[in-house]
Amino acid sequence: MSEIILSAQGVRQRFHEGSLDVTVLDGVDLSLARGQSVAVVGASGSGKSTLLHLLGGLDGATQGTITLMGRDWRQMSPAEQGRWRNQHLGFIYQFHHLLPEFSALDNVAMPLLIRRLPLDEARRQALALLTQVGLANRAEHRPSELSGGERQRVAVARALVTSPACVLADEPTGNLDRNTADVVFALLREAAAARGCAMVIVTHDENLAARCDRQLRLVAGQLTEPSLTV
Repeated sequence: MSEIILSAQGVRQRFHEGSLDVTVLDGVDLSLARGQSVAVVGASGSGKSTLLHLLGGLDGATQGTITLMGRDWRQMSPAEQGRWRNQHLGFIYQFHHLLPEFSALDNVAMPLLIRRLPLDEARRQALALLTQVGLANRAEHRPSELSGGERQRVAVARALVTSPACVLADEPTGNLDRNTADVVFALLREAAAARGCAMVIVTHDENLAARCDRQLRLVAGQLTEPSLTV
């Protein structure tokens, strides 16, 4: 049986402020095995990004249990959560969130430097990832000198450079045209597969979702496993 990397059981998320009382997630169950890719699709405002934040330990659930590599987020202090997150997760967002004053190479090397890897070794590993996503010749360029697709490929490399157990991707191609989105997504899947990295991808793009191992739909706060039509 494959190792379970990420697990959610009975997860509820409720927001209450004044007269507003909204249940965004209502009994979500999810388990992700090593190397598996899962797409979560749903309408805007359905709670997809909320779910991703909970899975990554960025927010706490109102109810339920979420574990990463066998450890419950609720049982860790904020400092422990940060260390566990840095050790086992990579994040990719719709907007790349690259540091504008640094080159592509140094943006990708940053997670390794945070782990106190020597600069030369961090840059060597970062260049290997940039080469894998076809950007070796753009390594010294700053984000402002790169196209949208190139910036997102840098973000993919940055998320994978530490060989995390799992990548959480929130609309990773949502800001790209169709052809560029296909290229970036193919590179993401290839690079993740080469590292045995699991992925949860939140997307509104059912064409991309259909290329994942599993497709889940978030409706009325619950995950279902439909057959997607492309």
